Amino acid sequence: MPDIRPLPEELQKNAITELGEVPERIAEDLNVLKAWIRQKPHLKACMEDQFLIQFLRGSKYSLEKAKEKLNNFYTLSAKSPHLRSMEDVDDPTFRKIHRTGCLILLPTPLMEHGPRIIVEQVSYEPYEFTNTEISRYIWTMAEIVLQSDPYACIEGLVIVSDLSKVTVQHLRQLTPKMILEVMRFSEKALPLRIKRLLILNCPSLVKTLLNFALSCCSEKLRKRIHISNGNNIEKFADVFPKKYLPRDFGGENSSLENACREYEKVIDEHRDYFKRNAECGIDERLRRKKN
Repeated sequence: MPDIRPLPEELQKNAITELGEVPERIAEDLNVLKAWIRQKPHLKACMEDQFLIQFLRGSKYSLEKAKEKLNNFYTLSAKSPHLRSMEDVDDPTFRKIHRTGCLILLPTPLMEHGPRIIVEQVSYEPYEFTNTEISRYIWTMAEIVLQSDPYACIEGLVIVSDLSKVTVQHLRQLTPKMILEVMRFSEKALPLRIKRLLILNCPSLVKTLLNFALSCCSEKLRKRIHISNGNNIEKFADVFPKKYLPRDFGGENSSLENACREYEKVIDEHRDYFKRNAECGIDERLRRKKN
C-alpha cells in the first residue's frame, strides 16, 4: 500500500473527477514514476510516496508532465540557490522570517472545502533579510504545503498579497533575473496550482515590476491574477467572500498572529523530512546527453 495520507471524502471525489486520480491505481502509478527516477543517474529525488504523488496530482496524472515537473523541480533549484528549500527548518533565520508573518496559511479553506488561502505581506524591514533568505523560506513552505495540505494539493491555492508596506528599498533587492526564475519555477516545477492571486494596495511603483512578471507567465496564469490599487476586497466578493479573510482584514478566518503561531507546529512535523532529503538534487556530471 502507498504510504500516503487518506483524503477527506469530498476531496477524494474531486481528485477523481478533476485530476483523473484512480485510487486503485495509485501504487502502480507511483512505481512507474520511481522506476523512471532510478533510470536517471543525474537525478537524486525524494522517493517518498507523499512527495511523489503530488507531482502526479499536480500534472493531472500525465506521467510525462509529472516527470518533467520533477526534473525541473531539482534542476532549476540547483541552478538558483534562492529556489532551494532549507535543510534545517530550525535555522534561526528561517524561524525569524516565519514569525514576521510575511506568509500565512489560513486555517479554513475558501468556501470551506476549496483552495487553501495564503496571505502574503511585506512585514519586515528592507535589508533585514536577503532576497535569497526570503525566497528559500517561501519555497520551503511550499514544499511543506505539498507534503501536508490536502486542500492545497487537490484544490490549489488562493493567494492574497497585501503590498501596502512595500518600499523602494524592498524593490531594489529584486532583479529581473530573479523574477524570471521565480515565475518559471512556479509554472514549470512546483506541482501546486495557483487558482487565483489577489493583489491589494498595489502602489504605482510596483506596477512596472508586476507588468514584467506578468509578461513572463502564461496566459492561463495571467487571467487568474487580479490587482487592486486599494484595500477593496469587496470587488472580488463573487470569487472571494470577505469572511474568509483573517480578522486583521475584517474577515472571520482566524487572526494572522494565531495562524502564524499554529503553523509552527506543522513546520516542526517536517523537521525530519528535510533532514532525510537534504542530499536530494541534481548531479549534472551524470546527466545523459541527448544524441
